[in-house]
Amino acid sequence: MGKRILPQRMGRGSPTFRNRGHLRVAPAHYPPYHIGETIRGRVVDLIHDPGRWVPLAKIVLENGDVFYTPAVEGLYVGKVIEIGPGASIDNGNILPLGNIPEGTQVSNIELRPGDGGKLVRSSGAYALIVGRAPGKTLVQLPSGKIKDIPNNARATIGVMAGGGRPEKPLLKAGAAYHKWRVKAKKWPKVRGVAMNAVSHPHGGGSHQSVSHPSTVARTTPPGRKVGHIAARRTGRRKG
Repeated sequence: MGKRILPQRMGRGSPTFRNRGHLRVAPAHYPPYHIGETIRGRVVDLIHDPGRWVPLAKIVLENGDVFYTPAVEGLYVGKVIEIGPGASIDNGNILPLGNIPEGTQVSNIELRPGDGGKLVRSSGAYALIVGRAPGKTLVQLPSGKIKDIPNNARATIGVMAGGGRPEKPLLKAGAAYHKWRVKAKKWPKVRGVAMNAVSHPHGGGSHQSVSHPSTVARTTPPGRKVGHIAARRTGRRKG
């Protein structure tokens, strides 16, 4: 009988694989949605959140509510921001997409009004407002894809902070280990074909090759369920 493979060991929830959620500062999302209302807030702190490659801005609203949001470039402690359809087009302000002019760089975009922000939240990322459709705004995402999003979904004016982060070399394996440690990722991850046959279904043989089809069914039992799970298609893509 072989040893338990990596996906099986992950499921046990040991400290090696556990999410260190107790280190997180707070959920980062917009305050509750108030249609037609424009309110002001003040940035009182910029906080490092472990595992998130963008600093969090702690914002206190004029009604006393506090929320956290990923900071954009140029945001500073003491800056007053505006939230709502009447807000000006200024760095850090939060507006509905329908009120933002075309060509503006935006980030932390809601997919549905009130969901708190789902798209373009990674360091240095931004999207562009490129056009309008009935009831929708056309947004070009960092991938280049153009997506239509409801006009009353909110976004932040500006580029996400932390740009240029991938350009700094890690220099040593320990740095990569700690980089993934705070994101609850197992690193380094050994390839199955590099293992012995007793350790992984892809292991063994005279050379590092799976040597058999790597597609497995959705109902495959644990310990064998590795590779291309329930693949929609196989073989080389033609054309």
